[in-house]
Amino acid sequence: MIELINVTKIYPIRHGRRTVLNGIDLHVAKGQKIGIFGRNGSGKSTLIRMISGAELPTSGRIHRGISVSWPLAFGGAFQQYLTGFDNLRFICRTYDIDFKGILKFVEDFTELGIYLREPVLHYSSGMRARLAFALSMAIEFDCFLIDEIIAVGDSRFHDKCMYELFEKRKDRALIVVSHDSAMIKNHCEIAYVLTGGKLTSHDSVDAAFDFYQTCLQ
Repeated sequence: MIELINVTKIYPIRHGRRTVLNGIDLHVAKGQKIGIFGRNGSGKSTLIRMISGAELPTSGRIHRGISVSWPLAFGGAFQQYLTGFDNLRFICRTYDIDFKGILKFVEDFTELGIYLREPVLHYSSGMRARLAFALSMAIEFDCFLIDEIIAVGDSRFHDKCMYELFEKRKDRALIVVSHDSAMIKNHCEIAYVLTGGKLTSHDSVDAAFDFYQTCLQ
């Protein structure tokens, strides 16, 4: 289970402090599919980064009783001056995985060709996203975090991503943060709305989306 207890995130700004998340409580069981609606700037990406461990809360507690991915297609942890291949080896050492066992998958999935052995510094945002997504699929997690960035590359590559995540790993937990109703309606069984720094629960995904629509007005 993943559990967030009274989690708050405050950022210093030029004119004081901004509370992005305020007393968030969330429970995600193994295999559960959770969707979170929120408009741009509502704190969705901040929330997903904290669940992954890439960012710490200002206060509150996050318990991870199952393994959690980094946000899919998030390349913020890459060492820019290392090649994609060397970043792959570094991440495998971090997770105590033999890189040789996943190299072929990453090569085939990313379709980066010779650029896998070029510094990440020279990658386009799409190339970074392909590498990050491939590594997320190559290293197995109990829960995958999705920050509405799966629309990477052309439709063929997008379909490949959908198959890897939603078909081959349909037994895994998901936390999807998005303002795309189709993404959450198609893949989640429970939905919340993040607005004003608060996370509100609803009886159904449709009810959550209807409430989200009122927040946009």
